[in-house]
Amino acid sequence: MKAGIHPEFHEAKVICGCGNTFTTGSTKTELRVDVCSKCHPFFTGRQRDIAAGGRIEKFNKRYAK
Repeated sequence: MKAGIHPEFHEAKVICGCGNTFTTGSTKTELRVDVCSKCHPFFTGRQRDIAAGGRIEKFNKRYAK
């Protein structure tokens, strides 16, 4: 590696919109994110409930007669 051309690498504190915090490596000292693995629907499992809810309502609407 060439000397003097690489940015400083720090231990960064990541702050999510839901209030969750964790540390990672970055060139910045603090990162703010909107979603993380604690609140994202893919990781929490709520994604399947939302998608299934729409399909169930569509089925009931179609065959309600």
